[in-house]
Amino acid sequence: MKPIISNKDYQALKTLITGYPDNLKSKEIGQLMEELERADIVDEEALDEDIIRLNSSFEAEDVATKKIWKLTLTLPQQANVKEQKISVFSPLGVALIGFRKGMTVKWALPGGMKTLKILNVINN
Repeated sequence: MKPIISNKDYQALKTLITGYPDNLKSKEIGQLMEELERADIVDEEALDEDIIRLNSSFEAEDVATKKIWKLTLTLPQQANVKEQKISVFSPLGVALIGFRKGMTVKWALPGGMKTLKILNVINN
C-alpha cells in the first residue's frame, strides 16, 4: 500500500524538509521523506477527493480503542492543537498523508503501534 501524493504537495514537502535545520530533524521527518520517496506522485487534478493531503480535514479511528480523531493536516507552522490542526511532521500526519477514506494503516505512534481506519476525508 503506497501513499498517493500530489506533485504540488511533494515539491512543497521536499523543499521544506531539505531546508529544515539538521538539528531539528526528527525521526518523523525521516519517515516522511521515506514515505515521499515510495509514494505515487500524481498531478493535482488526478488526485481523488478522498485522499488525505496538505490542508485535508479527516476523521480517523483507532481500531482497538474506537477513539476518533477529527483533525486537519497542515504544514508545521500552521499546526495548532487547539484548532485541531496537526503538522505533516507529526507521527499521525506521516502515517496518514497519501491514504484514502476506508483504508486501514498500521503505524507506530507515541502510544505504541496503532491500527488506524480513515473514516472520512474533506478537501476544500
